[in-house]
Amino acid sequence: MSVKQSERTLSNFLAYMDGLRERGAVHFDEKIKAWHVLGYDDTYQVLTDPVTFSSDVAPLAPKQEDFDLFKKGNFVRADNPVHQRLRSLVSRAFTPKMIAELESRITEVTVQLLDEADAGGPQWDLIEQLGYPLPFIVIAEMLGIPVTDRQFVRRLSDTFFEVHNVDPEESLDSLGESAVNNVAPLLRELNTHLLEFVRDRRKNPGDDLTSKLLAVEDDGVRLDDEETVGFLGLLLLAGHVTATSTLGNTVLALHENPEVWADLRAKPALIPAAIEESLRFRPPFPRLGRQVTEDTEIGGQRIPAGAFVLAWLTTANRDERVFADPDRFDIHRESNSHLTFGKGIHFCLGAPLARLEVRIAMEILIERYSDIRVRDDVPVNLRNPWAMIGVNRLPIEVRRA
Repeated sequence: MSVKQSERTLSNFLAYMDGLRERGAVHFDEKIKAWHVLGYDDTYQVLTDPVTFSSDVAPLAPKQEDFDLFKKGNFVRADNPVHQRLRSLVSRAFTPKMIAELESRITEVTVQLLDEADAGGPQWDLIEQLGYPLPFIVIAEMLGIPVTDRQFVRRLSDTFFEVHNVDPEESLDSLGESAVNNVAPLLRELNTHLLEFVRDRRKNPGDDLTSKLLAVEDDGVRLDDEETVGFLGLLLLAGHVTATSTLGNTVLALHENPEVWADLRAKPALIPAAIEESLRFRPPFPRLGRQVTEDTEIGGQRIPAGAFVLAWLTTANRDERVFADPDRFDIHRESNSHLTFGKGIHFCLGAPLARLEVRIAMEILIERYSDIRVRDDVPVNLRNPWAMIGVNRLPIEVRRA
C-alpha cells in the first residue's frame, strides 16, 4: 500500500503527539496560545464538566455574520440552558426509533451502491463508491433534501473539510483569520441554500426529519428557521463524515491486521467490537476545544479563566493506564471505553446512526466478498490527521464470495 501526502500519515501524527506528551500530560503551548490535555482521565474531566469547560467558544470564533447564523442551531457549540433547549427539541424528532427504522433502507442503499461498484469491475474506491455516498444519501433522504441539491451540498462539505488543513503550530488568531477568509464563503452558500429549503418545508411540510423538527415544541417553544438551519448544517457537514471516516478507517485497520478479517468472517458478531476498536484507534475528530470559565486545575496544572483547552481524543484513547497495549489494534479488548464520541451532555447525538451505518456496511462487505484488499499500486489519499483522521481515497480490489 502506497500513501499519498506522507507527511499526513497517522504514524507521523502520533509521533507529533508523543512529542507533546513528553512536554507534560497537561501543558501550555506558547505558539498556539492554548493548553494541551493529553491523558484519558484529564480529557474525561474536561468533557464531563461543561460548566468549567465551555463548549461555547464564541469569544475565540470570528465575529462574522455567516458564522453567527450557522451557530444558532449548532448545540455542539452551546452551553446550558441553550444547549439543553436545542438538544431537547431536536431529540424529540431525531429519535432512537427513527434511527432503528432506517436499518432496512441503509441495507438497501448499501447493496445498491455495491452493485454499481461491482459493475465496473473488481477494482474500485471504497470511499467514493460506498463510504461517502452511503451516509450522505441516508442523511439527505432523512432530511428531505432533494436529489437535485445533493451534489451542491457535497461540494460544499468536501471543500469545508479541505480548508481545515490545520497547521499544528498555528496560533488561534491565525486560525480565526483563515476561517473568515476560507470558511465563511462556504457557510454563506450553505446557510442561504438551507434557509430557503427550511422556509419551503415550513410552508409545505412532509414526512421528513426537517418537517418534524419544525413541528416539535417544548412548553410552546419551537425551533426557528435559523436554528433549524444550524442543526441541518451540522448534520450535513459533520454527521455523514463521521460514518465515512469510520468505515474507511475500519477497512484500513483490517488491511493492516489481516488476521482480523478471518476473525470477522468466522464470527460476524465481532463486527461491532471491530468498529469500536477502529473508533478508538483512529478517532475521526482528533481533538475537541473548550474554553475555561473559571480558574481550575487539570492534571496538577492551574488553568486560568478564559484559557483555551485542546482535549486530545487521540491520545486519551491511547492512554496505557486505561488501554493495555494501546498502539495495537485489538478487537478482543474486554473494555473499550474510548472517548471518540465524547462524554456527558455533549455526547454525539448521531453516534447511534453512524454505528448502525458502519455495522451494516461491514456485515454486507464481509458476506459479499471473500477477499477485500487495499491496492498497493494506487496511493491511498489521507486526510490531514490534525483536522480529521480518515481517508479521502481508499482504492481496493475485491473478490466475490
